[in-house]
Amino acid sequence: VPMSIAGVNYGWNTMEGPSCYKPSRLCNQTGMQIPAVSYSHANSTCSVIGGFVYRGEKIPEIKGQYFYSDYCNSWLRSFTYADGKATDQHDWPVGKLGSVVSFGEDSKGELYIVTSGGRVYRIVKSPGSTPR
Repeated sequence: VPMSIAGVNYGWNTMEGPSCYKPSRLCNQTGMQIPAVSYSHANSTCSVIGGFVYRGEKIPEIKGQYFYSDYCNSWLRSFTYADGKATDQHDWPVGKLGSVVSFGEDSKGELYIVTSGGRVYRIVKSPGSTPR
């Protein structure tokens, strides 16, 4: 949602993604903002780690992509949000990063990935022109 809109109900503690957290309870989704993207807990995933929209200049082909990861699985994914829906979704071949705990952004809009092991990775364009 736009930053100018305050008080949005994202469903805490009723929802997990687009689904009711405890389906046996009454689950009224009225007035809740349902996520544009979600994923299951399959394949050792456990907790989404939200990131930033890329606004840097070094990799123009990913400008506007929102980057995120999963704490347990440590993949890197992105999408573009346009006209009320997620489009242009990517799963980036970055290998095992470790447990991603946060993302960062520098003053020029370049993005960084932080892991629980103390490593900080910068998203860069690889020699084959694929961001990594």
